Amino acid sequence: VHFAYNEEKQVLRGVDFKAPMNTVTAFVGPSGGGKTTIFSLVERFYTPTKGRITFSGVALDEIALEAWRNKIGYVSQESPLMSGTILDNLTYGLREQPPLEEVKRAAEAANALDFIEALPAQFQTTVGERGMKLSGGQRQRLAIARALLHDPDILLLAEATSSLDSASEAHVQEALHHLMDGRTTMMIAHRLSTVLHADQLIFIEKGKVTGVGTHDQLYREHAMYRKFAQGQGL
Repeated sequence: VHFAYNEEKQVLRGVDFKAPMNTVTAFVGPSGGGKTTIFSLVERFYTPTKGRITFSGVALDEIALEAWRNKIGYVSQESPLMSGTILDNLTYGLREQPPLEEVKRAAEAANALDFIEALPAQFQTTVGERGMKLSGGQRQRLAIARALLHDPDILLLAEATSSLDSASEAHVQEALHHLMDGRTTMMIAHRLSTVLHADQLIFIEKGKVTGVGTHDQLYREHAMYRKFAQGQGL
């Protein structure tokens, strides 16, 4: 796959990889290498300028956009909430309102139920504009609970824990493992410690894939990955 935002800004140059079903694929590498652009192409915000992306052998542009987007759950570094209640935010975008017990199960799996039930109005608590009444870790756990309720086939995780303190990160990481179970996950991470468990790491530099393998394989065989890992104390 090749992609350019305009004639002068070539972002991806012949990127080629497979993300097998029910595995975790992590994208690592220097900032500006094209990792976020790959996610934008997978979500079909853009179309490759050359090459194609397929799902089970079918080109993405042959799949109805709504049907494709319904397969994807997205959790980012900033998971803003809309003004309204916790329940409104958890069920936003669902065709039918699920029973409260189902919502509670998703919140529990996302490590969010305890803090929700400690609030005076619980699921009817208003979160404020962009969720400002909640902490970053609480907003992330609500985003994970929402993704669980949507039950997507594919998960895209973009720096999902990078802005959290260590205590919040532990709660969110545990919730992410619940969310990732049995799904095909693609994740972007600057902190390599969060992706050591990935089935494959894909190193992206200047729009090209320069290494694919597990952490151990890349550490042995890829000089820049090894430099990244050593710089982060791994």
